[in-house]
Amino acid sequence: MPQMGESIAEGTLSKWLKRVGDEVKRDEPIFEISTDKVDAEIPAPAAGVLAEILVTEGQTVAVQTVVARLETEKGAAVGVATAAPAPSVSAAPVGAGAPPVKQATTSPSPDRHPSPAPATIAAPANGNGLEERLRTRSSPLVRKIAAEHGVEIGAMRGSGIQGRVTKRDIEQYLASGAAATAGQRPSMHAPAGAATHGPAPEPWAGDRVEPMSKIRALTSDHMVASRHTNAHVTSFFEIDLTRIARIRHKNRAAFEAQTGQKLTYLPFIIKTVVDTLKQFPVLNAAVAGNSIIYRKQYNIGIAVALDWGLIVPVIKGADDLSLSGLTKNLNDLADRARTKRLKPEEVQQATFTITNPGVFGSLMGTPIIPLGTSAILGLGAIEKRPKVITGPDGEDTIAIRTCAYFSLSFDHRIVDGADADRFLAAVKAGLESFPETAL
Repeated sequence: MPQMGESIAEGTLSKWLKRVGDEVKRDEPIFEISTDKVDAEIPAPAAGVLAEILVTEGQTVAVQTVVARLETEKGAAVGVATAAPAPSVSAAPVGAGAPPVKQATTSPSPDRHPSPAPATIAAPANGNGLEERLRTRSSPLVRKIAAEHGVEIGAMRGSGIQGRVTKRDIEQYLASGAAATAGQRPSMHAPAGAATHGPAPEPWAGDRVEPMSKIRALTSDHMVASRHTNAHVTSFFEIDLTRIARIRHKNRAAFEAQTGQKLTYLPFIIKTVVDTLKQFPVLNAAVAGNSIIYRKQYNIGIAVALDWGLIVPVIKGADDLSLSGLTKNLNDLADRARTKRLKPEEVQQATFTITNPGVFGSLMGTPIIPLGTSAILGLGAIEKRPKVITGPDGEDTIAIRTCAYFSLSFDHRIVDGADADRFLAAVKAGLESFPETAL
């Protein structure tokens, strides 16, 4: 199991892409993993034949755990292992950072990695052993969420390796209301997104029941925790994108020939949003207890819809990028998100998020604010509409304009409605007067 980031201590093997007996090439994807940050395909460390699978789909194991063995000697016999094999100098362990072969002499028993036990409150420990470090230093994100809500991680026992408290643990704990209810210690492992009142729905005859995927469960937990934490309010503006459409049409061919990238509306919107965030820093801020953190970085998260869920890669330092730079970063992150090649750090540290359901035809929506930020911008479908336009002499005429509805969900704990509407008005003014020279 590879180390997919400094703060990640475990991963879930979500899917095997090869079977025992299959030949694999070096660097060919061999299995998929899910962590609390990102899904990724893991390449084979060497060419050979997949001789043994030690960790089955759905199991969560610590990083550096040997998950399989490759037979790297040509012509070696391959069989499905049902017991621990004798050590072989030609067996290459699969998994970045795995121990040398001579140390990988035993195979885990079927119950070595049982399903995680429900997280419970435990007496805090004061040692510096592995268990304590894994639990109290689980990840910067977990510690940040815990600090914002006054939760003592050291007093909790989570579902991760050695009782490590994971992001899902802390979000389910907060969603359960336990942090705000004195004297009550409900389980942090209620089903993802479970209602706090009423019985759970039961399947009826003919229904199909399947467990949530890792990414779906994490999305569910994150959304519930955000609704529980942030004071959501949404404002809507209609924005005239006719000028942007004209600039885009005029320069598209030259831009694509020069950069090799398709020119869409989104880079124009990102650039305008970043410029506007500098005027309204509270929209680029985060709540930390009774304090407000005003971010100096402008890291824009872009929601990407995948066939198997939703992920939000982040354009870091967006204020330093030109339109062509934004386009290149945007297309690269979206492509690698769809092919499961994102790194954990590329889906972290967003300071503001943009989601674009308009590509599916949605006119407007009320997106949920990602935890650790104060706002998210939703883009509706861009379409031509009849509008009343006032001419230079004051006469009114009906014209066809390219328009879209923008929605801003903001955290009313720190963002007042007036500031949110001023922000949207400034975005509207910036897009409707976008300078062609900025291209």
